[in-house]
Amino acid sequence: MSYRIGLVGKPSVGKSTFFNAATMNDVPEGAYPFTTIDPSIGEAYVRTDCAAPEFEKTCQPSVGACEDGTRFVPVKLVDVAGLVPGAHEGKGLGNQFLTDLNETDVLVHVVDFSGTTDLEGESTEGHDPRKDIDFLEDELDAWYLDILEKGIQRYADRHMADDDPEDVLAEQLSAFGIIAAEVKQVILGLGLEVTPMEWEPEERESLAREIRKRTKPMVVAANKMDTPEAQENWESITDDPEYDHLEFVPVSAHAEKALKNANEQGAIEYTPGDAEFEIVGDLPEEKAAGLEQIQSFVERYDGTGVQRALEAAAFDVLDLKAVFPGTDSGNWTNGPFRDCFLLPADATAEEFAYHLHSDIGDGFLHAIDCRDSRQVSADTVLEHRDVVEIISTNQ
Repeated sequence: MSYRIGLVGKPSVGKSTFFNAATMNDVPEGAYPFTTIDPSIGEAYVRTDCAAPEFEKTCQPSVGACEDGTRFVPVKLVDVAGLVPGAHEGKGLGNQFLTDLNETDVLVHVVDFSGTTDLEGESTEGHDPRKDIDFLEDELDAWYLDILEKGIQRYADRHMADDDPEDVLAEQLSAFGIIAAEVKQVILGLGLEVTPMEWEPEERESLAREIRKRTKPMVVAANKMDTPEAQENWESITDDPEYDHLEFVPVSAHAEKALKNANEQGAIEYTPGDAEFEIVGDLPEEKAAGLEQIQSFVERYDGTGVQRALEAAAFDVLDLKAVFPGTDSGNWTNGPFRDCFLLPADATAEEFAYHLHSDIGDGFLHAIDCRDSRQVSADTVLEHRDVVEIISTNQ
């Protein structure tokens, strides 16, 4: 499977520019609402250190790439359109927006930290980016609350059937990938009794919000951080305890796209995510000056932030780990280190076998940690960057 990162944001904040910079796809960009109407899906990448050098091998990736020992592992990036006030009520592209959003594993919310676009995506000055952050969370919370309320009503209708409340609520909320045990955990974590019909309106709102935070985690990509206004807003917002539950990354999507374009044209040598690049071609004075400004930005913020935002979503928020299929004997059938897979933090050796192929999982005998030739059992939880050989009767 490939994890899906949903890219969301109000119109005209640079969301399509971010998408294009991350994927180098040709998606329309423009400073007007609904530039993106249908969801665009592209392949982006997250980075991890390649394991091949430790085994004195040169990797041969079947997908993605490897540059100077850095492995670029594919993820799906979904540019979700239609975030406008009232989206949860179906306004704008609301219903389709929510459907597309729900098919993603984690969200990157692109916010114009310069404050030059209002809530409708129109040009303005002095807009507070907090309103954009709150706006998306409020829309999602209202969506979740509506579905939760339907679940509570279903429980009320079936109350005499002796169904456990968490089972009925989990069934109603199943599209969000939450199970009954997790629903009960959230309920108890808020200090509530498992008695839905006795919950006050504010308690229902709190429950919907907590379930949303658990099932639709997000990273805030603070875009246009190459402007003084954005830098000033960054200091005040990231220090605000109201947003401690969110991960923030300083971003200039425009700078990332400019660097990738210059790299493709042979003007510079640049590896996505790096905090430096080298000018290798003769450039007009204006272009050279523009690249100097970008260099100052990437040095200050350790890159343009586009890669970091994707990696924050994958590794910090989803807590994924990269695992390499290996061979303890050193004999590679199709070339060394062709694959690198992203797995959940608690994935075991047997689950890795099933991830490779259901038949391999069905015939699982044991696994081998290729770094120390150690046999590991089915329930061994793998670590980030493990190199593992699966021994199965179905190989």
